[in-house]
Amino acid sequence: MTPVSLTPYQLAQRFVSIKEAVGHAANPQILAMLQLDDTWPQEDEVPWCSAFVNYVTWLLRLPRSKSLAARSWLNVGTPVTMTTASVGFDVVVLSRGSGGHVGFFSACEQDRVWMLGGNQGDTVCVASFETSRVLGIRRLGGE
Repeated sequence: MTPVSLTPYQLAQRFVSIKEAVGHAANPQILAMLQLDDTWPQEDEVPWCSAFVNYVTWLLRLPRSKSLAARSWLNVGTPVTMTTASVGFDVVVLSRGSGGHVGFFSACEQDRVWMLGGNQGDTVCVASFETSRVLGIRRLGGE
């Protein structure tokens, strides 16, 4: 039997529509992602984009940042340019105030980069961002 081989992007697609719980409750799946690398989160109303990327890469045994800080992904994998970025193994790190945002590269069109990520409108989805916010793109493995 041939083993099934998934890219991080393909696995991340399985989580689309997972979202934060309303009110004081917390989505246990998001909490599990957060607590994989840190014990302080007790609710899902905290930044969890990096937790999502870490969780997906952990499931696939790929390099990961082991941090809840989005900018920590700038030290993982190999840098690639926007023109060579591809769907599959590439993550995009964006600026967001003094922090950041991270997700899996989906597409680039004109001045927008599309990312599949967590904590995008409190859910896992594909969303677009201005390319001027891109701090880096990192390839985690694959070809």
